[in-house]
Amino acid sequence: MATCILSPMNKQNERILVTGASGQIGTELMLVLTERYGEGNVFAMDVQEPAKVCGVFQNTDCTNKYLVEKAVKDNGITQIYHLACILSAAGEKIPYKTWEVNMQTLKNVLEIAKDHNIRMFWPSSIAVFGPSTPKNDTPQDTVMTPTTMYGITKSAGELLCNYYHEKFDVDVRSIRYPGLISWKQEPGGGTTDYAVDIFYQGLQTGKYESFVSEDTTLPMMYMDDAIKATLAIMDADADKIAVRTSYNLAAISFSTAELAAEVKKHIPELEVSYKPDKRQLIADSWPRIIDDSVARTDWGWEHEYDLPRMTEEMITHLKTKLGV
Repeated sequence: MATCILSPMNKQNERILVTGASGQIGTELMLVLTERYGEGNVFAMDVQEPAKVCGVFQNTDCTNKYLVEKAVKDNGITQIYHLACILSAAGEKIPYKTWEVNMQTLKNVLEIAKDHNIRMFWPSSIAVFGPSTPKNDTPQDTVMTPTTMYGITKSAGELLCNYYHEKFDVDVRSIRYPGLISWKQEPGGGTTDYAVDIFYQGLQTGKYESFVSEDTTLPMMYMDDAIKATLAIMDADADKIAVRTSYNLAAISFSTAELAAEVKKHIPELEVSYKPDKRQLIADSWPRIIDDSVARTDWGWEHEYDLPRMTEEMITHLKTKLGV
């Protein structure tokens, strides 16, 4: 068990379970949830314990429905944020395992939410889109032909979430995350991780070799905005949630070269080179700019961070973290 001392704010009588809590999103979401509800009301679940986690930690494989359900019943859980999954680039190395983990854990949590009347959040991704999807202003409802096993599980997962809502009235909510950028965790297996690694390598070595081309443009978002969106959709009244597959979500889109130019304003000596690898094919299959007007209309989504502000935040925090 690991805990983090924060001021309790348990005004809403909620008891929260976060699966996959040791991942990039989970680590930061746990901090905010614990501040909001109090450390004794937020429970973290993962197959590995992070160096530091807020809330109450339980080492559990979410493919084991019995153990997840036991934690739900024992702790009186009222909301689940189900984040456990294998990401895009990592998933291509173990595609069958990715299907097993991503789909089985989602089905387990949907069943538990159904049986115990629990509101749940499950993240989808821009990985649901594919080569035949419109690249610019990608609409909420469009062709989805994912080219990775991760994207396939997210596309199938969206349909499964919608099914459980339509058939069993499960209050499941979802957003399609773009590439997420954060200083708190190092890159960990995502195709968009170049947009994080450039900061680490830039500050530590003064050089960065990108695994995607300089003109690669993808939708991105600073982690603070991603957490804000996650909480906003869960806080919204149920009648505001018209989409039960997953909402498009967007903030900023930029090319690798545009990101490098912005980083160089803070690290003038930075040398950037480009050596695209197989991850370029994945990036090329995804949209450049996302239309998230439905989320903005339905539950009032608004982003706060543009490219300059995000870059300044990343540089400032990483200088402290890395001691440079």
